[in-house]
Amino acid sequence: MHTPGASGTSPGDRRRRQLRAARLYLCTPARREQGDLREFLHAAYDGGVDIIQLRDKTLDTAGEIAAIEVLAEVAAEHGALFAVNDRADIAALVGADILHVGQDDLGIAQARELLGPDVLLGLSTHTSDQAEAAARDTDLDYFCTGPVWETPTKPGRAATGLGFVSRTADMVGDGAGGKSGGKPWFAIGGVNRDTLPDVLAAGARRAVVVRAVTEARSPRDAASELRTQLTSLPDRT
Repeated sequence: MHTPGASGTSPGDRRRRQLRAARLYLCTPARREQGDLREFLHAAYDGGVDIIQLRDKTLDTAGEIAAIEVLAEVAAEHGALFAVNDRADIAALVGADILHVGQDDLGIAQARELLGPDVLLGLSTHTSDQAEAAARDTDLDYFCTGPVWETPTKPGRAATGLGFVSRTADMVGDGAGGKSGGKPWFAIGGVNRDTLPDVLAAGARRAVVVRAVTEARSPRDAASELRTQLTSLPDRT
C-alpha cells in the first residue's frame, strides 16, 4: 500500500499531483506508417494532453521499448506524464510514470510490489462492480470506465454506455479531491469533440481519447479543442 502525499517530495507525490490536475489522456500507436512519432507527441502535449500512453500491439518488445523511450524523452521535455500499457517489466526499464493494466493483466497488488510506490497504477473497468472495487483499491491511483461507445481500438468489447459514466460519477465524484472527493477516473471509448459534451453531461471530468487526436489533420488543434471542452466546466460537486 502506498500513502499518497505523505512527504510531498517523492517522484510519486509529484506524479499524483499531476494526475489530480490531468483532464486529457491520449493513447497512441507508434505511428510507424507516418514516421512522425516524436513530432506527433510534441504536438499532442503542446495542445494540452496531460498523459500519453503508447499502445501498439503490432510492436515486438524491442520496438515497443524504442518507441516508449522516445515518448519518455518528449514527456520529460514537456514536464508531462507518460504511461506504459500492460508491461510492468517495460515500465520498470524505461522509468515510466504510469503503468496501465486491464482486468485480465497483472494484478494491481502485484504491480505495486514490482514497481514500488512511485509509479502510478491505472486500471480499465467495464462494470459498476469493477469501478467500485477500483475506487476502493488503495494501491490504485486512477481507473478508466468504458468503452462508453464501441470502438475499433477495442474490437469485440461491448459499449458500456453513458449510464455507466453517470453511476461512476455518483459513486466516486469527479476525482478532484476536496468537497467532491474521489479517486481520479477517466471516461474512455469513442470520445471525440462531438461525443465529449455527452460524457461531461453524464458527470465525467476526464477523458481518454485515441482517434480524435491520432487521426486529426492537426493533432495540436484537436487536443486543444478537447482540452477546452474538458476545462470549460467546474469540478463536479
